[in-house]
Amino acid sequence: FVAEWDHRCFSPLRSFLSHGPAMKPRTWRLCRMRFGHVVHGRQASTFEHCKAVLPTSGHHYYSLDALGDARVERLPLCIRILLESALRESASGGGEADAMTILDFALQAGKADINWKPPRVIMQDLSGVPALIDLCAMRDAVAARGGDAGRVNPLSPVDVVVDHSVSVDISGRADALSRNMEIEFQRNRERFQFLRWAQVSFDNFGLVPPGSGIVHQVHCESLARMVMVRDGVAFPDACVGTDSHTPMVNGLGVVGWGVGGIEAVAAMLGQPISMVLPEVVGLELTGELRPGVTATDLVLTVTELLRRHGVVGKFIETFGPGAGSLAVTDRMTVANMAPEYGATVVFFPTDLKTLEYLRFTGRPADVVMLTEEYNRANGLFGAEAAANVQYTSVAKLDLSSVEPCMAGPKRPQDRVPLSRLKQDFAAALTAERGFKGYGLDQQEASSPIRVGEAKVRHGQLAIAAITSCTNTSNPSVLVAAGLLAKRAVELGLSTPGYVKTSLAPGSKVVTKYLEVAGLQAYLDKLGFQTVGYGCTTCMGNSGDVDPVMQAASESGAVIAAVLSGNRNFEGRVHLSVKANYIASPPLVVAAALAGRVDIDFEHEPLGLGKDGKAIFFAGRVADP
Repeated sequence: FVAEWDHRCFSPLRSFLSHGPAMKPRTWRLCRMRFGHVVHGRQASTFEHCKAVLPTSGHHYYSLDALGDARVERLPLCIRILLESALRESASGGGEADAMTILDFALQAGKADINWKPPRVIMQDLSGVPALIDLCAMRDAVAARGGDAGRVNPLSPVDVVVDHSVSVDISGRADALSRNMEIEFQRNRERFQFLRWAQVSFDNFGLVPPGSGIVHQVHCESLARMVMVRDGVAFPDACVGTDSHTPMVNGLGVVGWGVGGIEAVAAMLGQPISMVLPEVVGLELTGELRPGVTATDLVLTVTELLRRHGVVGKFIETFGPGAGSLAVTDRMTVANMAPEYGATVVFFPTDLKTLEYLRFTGRPADVVMLTEEYNRANGLFGAEAAANVQYTSVAKLDLSSVEPCMAGPKRPQDRVPLSRLKQDFAAALTAERGFKGYGLDQQEASSPIRVGEAKVRHGQLAIAAITSCTNTSNPSVLVAAGLLAKRAVELGLSTPGYVKTSLAPGSKVVTKYLEVAGLQAYLDKLGFQTVGYGCTTCMGNSGDVDPVMQAASESGAVIAAVLSGNRNFEGRVHLSVKANYIASPPLVVAAALAGRVDIDFEHEPLGLGKDGKAIFFAGRVADP
C-alpha cells in the first residue's frame, strides 16, 4: 500500500498489526497471512522466502517445498499449481489469503472463494471476435479522451485459432477441401479481415489462420508453453479458454478450462478470476486397455462413470498405474470430454511420456528441459509426486474392463456396448420420447418411409463424420480408421450413396501421416476426403444431407449419424438427424460401410465384397 492510503484507510489495521504478538497465536498468524507485513508504507510478501533457483536454467521459481508445510504433499497436483500462483502473486501485494485457503484444502474445498490469475488465454474465432471488439471499444474510448489508443493491449498473452467457420458444404470429392475453404472465406470475409487487422494491431496477441486445424489440437501440438517465464521467474503454464473443451490441454499436465466471454476479457486484461476452491475427485486407473479397444471407447466409459459419480464443477486428477500407461494422445482424448461429464479440469500429471510428446511435436530442447526441471523441482512430476495426495473422493476404473462401444442416441453419457447397438436402437424407437426414446408405436417402428421410389428405414445412416478435437488429435484411432478403409477397399466394399462422409482433421499433421502411411488414398475411395481443418459436423456445421434422407426425416424417419465427436444432442449434428452416435474413427468407417446403425456388428455383414462374399467387421469372410 502507498503510505498515504495506509495512513488514511488502514490506521486501525496498522495498530492491530503492531500489537500482533500480544494476540492469540492463531489470530496473529492469520492476520499476517491475510495482509502480509506492512513495511515502509507498502505490503511485503509473506512468501519471499519460498523463492529459489533452478540450477540448470537459472530461472527463479516459487518452491512449494520451501513453505515447510506438511499439507503441501497432501494437495492434489492441480491444486498445487493454484497454490504456486498464489505464492507468486504475493510478490505484487496479493495472494496470501488465497494461499492459506488453498493450504487448508481438506476443509475449504467446495466452500471458500479464491482468486486465480490465468497466465494466458486461448480462444476460437466465434468467441474471440467479440472479445477483440471489446478491446477496440476501449481503444475508441481512450482516443475520444485524447489518449494513446495503441496503449490498449492484452496484458496476458492471447491466441485465437480460426476453426469454427468452416462447414461441410462439399464432401465426397477430391476438391472438397479447396471448395469448402473458398466458401468459408466468402462467408466470413469481413470477420477474417478484422482478425487479420487485430493480428498486426495488438501486442501480446497471436492468430492461427483458417485452414490450420482445430483450436484444441493446435493448442496441444504447438501453443501450450508447459512452463512460462516472466521477469526471470518460471511458473507452470495454465490458461482459460473460450471453448468448453479447453481441458484437452490437461492431458499435457497444463491446468486450463473453459470460461465465458466476460471472464476471458478480464483475464486478457490481467485481472484475476474469482472461483470456489474446487473439490478434486481422484480417478484411479488400473490395468491396461485390451487390444482393439480405443481411446474413444475409454473416454465414453469414463463419461458414463463420472456422470454417475457426480463431478459437476469439480476438478478430476488421474492417478494409478493405468494413468501412466496411457499415451499422451489418449490422455488428451479423456481430458477433452470433461464438459460432457461435467468436470472443470481433468488433470494428468507431467511425466516422461509428456516429455516424449513434446519432442515428438517438435518443441525446442530447452522447452523440454525446462518442463522436466521445473516440474521435478516443484513436486509436480510423475506418479511419485502424488503418492500422499488426499482427494475429496475417488472413482475407480480398471482399463482392462473397457469394451468397444458407442454413445447415444442423444447424450454422450449414454454408453452403448457395440454388441448391444442393434437392440439399443430398436428399444429407443418405441421407448417413451426422451433422452433414450422416440415414442413410435410398433407399426411405425417397423415400417419404412417411402420417398418416391426409395424406402428409408429407421436407423439408416445420413452422416458418417470423422471429426472433432476429441479424436482427430489421436494418431492411433485415425490410423486404425485408415487401416480399416484399406482392408474394405481391398475386399471391394463401398459406402452407400445416401451416406454423407467426411474427414475434418484437427491439424495438417494428420493429413501428413495418413498420406505418408499410404492410408489417405483408401479413405478417399470410401468418400472420407478431407473437407476442412476445423470444427465441422460436431458443432453442427455438417452441411446438407442427401435429399432423399432429408425428405424421409421430414416424413418421420429416425435417420442417424455416427461421428467421432463429443456431443450428440438431438438436432445438434443436423436438424433433420434425430439419432446421433459418438464413436471412434474406425467405427465411423464401419458404420458408413454398413449404411445403418441398426446392425449387429458381430453377426451381420457390413456388405458384400467383390467376389460376392459377405464381409464382417472383424475381418471374417463368409459365403453369402
